[in-house]
Amino acid sequence: MSDLVREAGDVLAVKGEFPGLASADGDADWHYLDTAATAQKPQAVIDATVNALGRDYATVHRGVYARSAEMTLAFEAARRTVAEFLGGREDEIVFTRGATEAINLVAQTWGVQNLKAGDRILVSVLEHHSNIVPWQLLRDRTGVEIDVCPLTADGSIDLEAAERILTPAHKLVAFAHVSNVLGSVLHVEHAARLAHAVGAKLLVDGCQAAPRIALDMKAMQADFYVFSAHKLYGPTGIGALWARKDILDGMPPWQGGGSMIDRVTFEKTTYAPAPQRFEAGTPMIVEAIGLAAAIDWLRAFGLDRAEAHERHLAAKLREELGKRNDVTLFGPADSVGIVSFALDGVHPHDLGTILDEEGVAIRAGHHCAQPLMDHLGVPATARASFGLYSDDSDIEALMKGIERTRRIFG
Repeated sequence: MSDLVREAGDVLAVKGEFPGLASADGDADWHYLDTAATAQKPQAVIDATVNALGRDYATVHRGVYARSAEMTLAFEAARRTVAEFLGGREDEIVFTRGATEAINLVAQTWGVQNLKAGDRILVSVLEHHSNIVPWQLLRDRTGVEIDVCPLTADGSIDLEAAERILTPAHKLVAFAHVSNVLGSVLHVEHAARLAHAVGAKLLVDGCQAAPRIALDMKAMQADFYVFSAHKLYGPTGIGALWARKDILDGMPPWQGGGSMIDRVTFEKTTYAPAPQRFEAGTPMIVEAIGLAAAIDWLRAFGLDRAEAHERHLAAKLREELGKRNDVTLFGPADSVGIVSFALDGVHPHDLGTILDEEGVAIRAGHHCAQPLMDHLGVPATARASFGLYSDDSDIEALMKGIERTRRIFG
């Protein structure tokens, strides 16, 4: 156990806050190494969600009775919590179903409004499908072109190459802050300078960064930032889009319905200001309160400690895997919280199945990053990803399971 974890509280105590970490029969440890896919939930988030769904439940915004007013205050307080977490303003936070919806929202509002045939978008080789497919849909609709930024030898986005590629025709750069496969970290401020130098906007996929890295939108200078709650120890079905207020104010509505309007007649409808303009229908009330509880829990632990803890575990696992001559490691040595690898002669799905028998849960597959798999020359990788509840015992169990897999396959 690292000293950093001891400073933040004994890791066993942290594990004890996560009921989902118990094994099915309760007799053995369950080593959960799939946090990059979705994080387990601390009891504080579960309690906040249960109370919001039960004891405190009512709808928001237009109720004249006391509980509706109280729930409205709690819902908007959740928006304030997200804004503080990102270093932004409340009127810059749009609640979405997740990062995927947030990126689609940008593509289908700002993108349709501002991009045309001849304009260009720059993405990178390592992007999640959620930061590729929406731009392809926009390309099919508007004729915009998509360029791909290569990676450095260790698997980071090559910003020197990005600088060479970017031209005034580029209107948007869309990069992941942390790769969901390689754990490599983008220097967001550098990427923002490069994008802005040619007049482009920068959108950052923060799904893997938000649970691990302290964020400050003012310092980063991005134009759009997205993340999902369920990777941040919060509930599924909610995420957020942060965008600069002047950009949000200029974006047209995306979905029509209740809550996003000012005045409706059969002749004409006027719309609410941002961010409400982008939140049609009854919002994710319970989920927003759960997200706020997750952020409060994570901030109490400390984002700096979270990053250091997960870097420590990733480095230790890479060291242990590096001792084997039958393992190929992917990504940089200083990856944060995520380690992808391949065991010679064993498909990742087979490895994942045998590890499951050993009480170890990893992710095996293309990780919604098929272009990156093509770049790496493999159909899939095995991926171990850490959370604040992870410790050295998880690495030991993983290595033991890999050794058993090797014995089975010879």
